[in-house]
Formats: sequence, C-alpha cells, structure tokens
Amino acid sequence: MATVNRLTVDGRDYFLPDPVTELKGKILEAIKAGGGYVNVPPLRGGPGVDILFSPGMPVTWSQFEVGDSTAPADDSADDAGDYGL
Repeated sequence: MATVNRLTVDGRDYFLPDPVTELKGKILEAIKAGGGYVNVPPLRGGPGVDILFSPGMPVTWSQFEVGDSTAPADDSADDAGDYGL
C-alpha cells in the first residue's frame, strides 16, 4: 500500500507523495509572511505548480492509503460492497 497526501487549496485538490513535512513548512512560512508562492510537486514527475498562498486562504490536508495497482482483483459476490477504501 502507498500513502497519498491530498492538499486542498481554495477548493482545488493536489495529490502529493510522501513526505510532505517540508512542503507544509514552506506553506506555513508563506502564510506567516503575508503571502507567497510555493511550488507544489506533482504526484508523478513534472515541474509541479506554483500556488500563491495567503492568510485566510482555505487550505486542508488529508492522507489516505491506496492499494497496489498490480494486485489481482477479487470478483467474489461476498465483497460487492467493499471498495478497498
């Protein structure tokens, strides 16, 4: 299982790999400074996106586990309501 972090900024979701401790610190610093751009890295490769963080902007973090995409699917009827979450 892999851990994925979701950063929600002003209603938009950004999915991030672990670790996010340094990124959280940079966002907090930008907000304490009255606002500033922080580069949010992508989940898989690429340059990421620069987001302007400012005081009062709604920012939420969540973390969840995702299953291995190479694992075989179990199609049994007993697990019809189990979505692996």
